[in-house]
Amino acid sequence: MSEIKVNSIKGVGASAAAITVNNTDGTCTANITNNLSNRNLIINGAMQVAQRGTSSTTSGYGSVDRFQVNYSGTDEAPTQAQVDVASGTSPYTSGFRKALKITNGNQTSGAGADDYIRIIHFLEAQNVAQSGWNYVSSSSNITLSFWVKSSVAQNFYGFLLTNDGTAYSYPFETGSLTADTWTKITKTIPGNSNLTVNNDNGTGLEFQITPFYGTNKTGSVSLNAWGAFSSSARTPDYTSTWYTTNDATFEITGVQLEVGSVATDFEHRSFAQELQLCKRYYQKIDGSTSNTVYGTGNVDGSTQGQILVTLGTPLRTKASSMETTGSSGDYKFRVRTTSNCDAVPTLAVGGFTQQFLEWQANSHGFSDGDCALAISGSSSSFLAFSAEL
Repeated sequence: MSEIKVNSIKGVGASAAAITVNNTDGTCTANITNNLSNRNLIINGAMQVAQRGTSSTTSGYGSVDRFQVNYSGTDEAPTQAQVDVASGTSPYTSGFRKALKITNGNQTSGAGADDYIRIIHFLEAQNVAQSGWNYVSSSSNITLSFWVKSSVAQNFYGFLLTNDGTAYSYPFETGSLTADTWTKITKTIPGNSNLTVNNDNGTGLEFQITPFYGTNKTGSVSLNAWGAFSSSARTPDYTSTWYTTNDATFEITGVQLEVGSVATDFEHRSFAQELQLCKRYYQKIDGSTSNTVYGTGNVDGSTQGQILVTLGTPLRTKASSMETTGSSGDYKFRVRTTSNCDAVPTLAVGGFTQQFLEWQANSHGFSDGDCALAISGSSSSFLAFSAEL
């Protein structure tokens, strides 16, 4: 039998080996860049899903699912938006069609010490704990990669942050970006014996990329190393040029966090797959079609209705809030064909796959125990349930 004995296999002109062989036990480590499935710990990293809408000035979740845009101290609220990736650019040719974009606005009073604009993605703890990353070992790595673009040429900072036990962060920099040019950032991050990640449905890890932090949140920080998190020194001090430039923009797409020391090709999931993953944290039922049925239930004591809404995807936990249009004419509580009550429902008790809603149904001639139906009352109608981290 023929046998080849080698230490490694490396391509002609390559700087690193494609396959490295352990001479003791014969095992090997391979640098694999094909599209293996289920390795990206980031949900909606290609920014495809935007259940809440494509543009918002909200501080928090407002546009692209699973990515929160927070700000404070601004003179004008920045805008977060799901935007198209321009054809011919590097992300576009790599398969990306959407990005998350922040437009700064006009910060007329300058860069205040408490001011900030940041992007956060929260990772569920059990997804990290069961990923295969031995996060307490410095010889076990995860690799973060993403595309980023700024309208202003400068350096930006970000970090990973653990939430369980004592909080630890791993700050990094993008390096100086060329204005209006997409740049791919890759960071390989080792584990650390001080890290704690619980095997539960809480927050286990955060990814933050920050266009601006004021000096009350920056200071002396070691980059590319784990350290105890300090809320007053999250990153080194920022150059304020981007923040003080009117309508400066910052875009990101292709966010991937995977186990291993190599950034592999982005794991492109279908829109349907990404939407289902997002619905674990936020789920919107569109009632824009005439008489969309939200659920069925009954009248309780003639003045209040109870409706059971069954959700298509189990939420991470019981819904912490429900969003509506806030207009009573957008919702109908119907007992009989001609017996309707227009009222905005409220969130009552519920579980992971179903939610109980309540309608105040006064003076409608309903009887205790009447069967009821909840439907949309206008094209604006919707119900949305949040179980975000």
